[in-house]
Amino acid sequence: MSESTEKTPFYAWYALALLMVIYILNFLDRTIIYILLPLIKKEMEFSYLQTALISSTAFVIFYTVLGIPFGRLADKGSRKKIIAIGVAVWCLFSGLTAFSTGFWSIFLCRLMVGVGEATLGPAAISLLSDYFPPAKRATVTSIYSMGIAIGAGLAALLGGTLSQFGWRTAFMIVGFPGIILAVLVYFLVEPVRSQASVEDVGVAEGKWRTLLTNRTFVMLCLGYALFGLATNNLNIWGATFYLSVHKFDLATIGFWAGTLVLVAGIPATLFGGAAADWFRRRSPGGRLIYGSILSLVSTPVWLILIFTNSIPLIIASNVILLGAALGWLGAAAADATEIAGIKLRGLAIAVYFFSVNIGAYLVGSTLIGLLNDKLGAATDPGMMRYALLVCPAACLLGGIILLTAGMMRNREAR
Repeated sequence: MSESTEKTPFYAWYALALLMVIYILNFLDRTIIYILLPLIKKEMEFSYLQTALISSTAFVIFYTVLGIPFGRLADKGSRKKIIAIGVAVWCLFSGLTAFSTGFWSIFLCRLMVGVGEATLGPAAISLLSDYFPPAKRATVTSIYSMGIAIGAGLAALLGGTLSQFGWRTAFMIVGFPGIILAVLVYFLVEPVRSQASVEDVGVAEGKWRTLLTNRTFVMLCLGYALFGLATNNLNIWGATFYLSVHKFDLATIGFWAGTLVLVAGIPATLFGGAAADWFRRRSPGGRLIYGSILSLVSTPVWLILIFTNSIPLIIASNVILLGAALGWLGAAAADATEIAGIKLRGLAIAVYFFSVNIGAYLVGSTLIGLLNDKLGAATDPGMMRYALLVCPAACLLGGIILLTAGMMRNREAR
């Protein structure tokens, strides 16, 4: 029986479901601040740069720095315990954000949310790689990655609704109850780490220097970092942009953002993995080429979104960009683990996450916030349009890099 037709135990699907729910919570706690930013900015009288620092920079500092050592730990230690501790930490500090009194207290809470969430990605994907056969890897990773769409969608819906009761109430409601999930994941059965198979085209002998000097892997990280810069900042700055430039109220923004993320994001994430596997069956670099198509298509759509005043065009552009933003997740993670091989899966995912999150949260968000201040968006909100041009530029460059990486991988396989 081939691995593609091998029956998967029910417990593996239970573990996948639990990890997906935790990933939903991960993105709910991470992104609810974006819909609440206008309220926090107004109460605390923050600049656009300060707004960027609390919404993304504080989170990403330890999220990215600790992701790599947590990835190495996931390659050697108990992955379920790493995740359980992380869930407890980020839920606690997400809830404690409600009691912040100023910039530094919010900054600290967001910093610790990043510490907790840094544990999840490498350990969860490593676990799933051992619960399921390699032939199902991109599809399984895409199912897991639906947590992004569901979590971000719920964050927008709940954030828009709960904003009527104040941003502090919102953080308490979404933060503290999640600690229950830490207990559930702690009692998962840790699977036996898989042995090498013919489908694992990995880095020989688990040498991390070989991984970090692999040109295809480096280009994968750089290309998706640029694509991720654009896709994540649609989420980060979307509510502020629509409130300031188009004068929509937060409840309306939350409803439409949440609805569109769920409607466009869930099928894009789920079927994106299957589409990526279809491309991979036709060539070794197929998944990278698939990612490049999504990135390049996003470039003109971003320009439409930024400059149109038409509500139908705004909605249509969001649907396309949200679908593209979530359609590449399974492909990227599957390629990273395939290039790295069994011994370096956790490290590869950690480095990949590090690259994407540095691009999205540290470079992209901070740059857009700084440009908003420099262009005078506080007094002329229309200038936000020009700050957001960073996003289509990143999509164009990222798409070119991913296409080059895919073609390179095809040549290497000959």
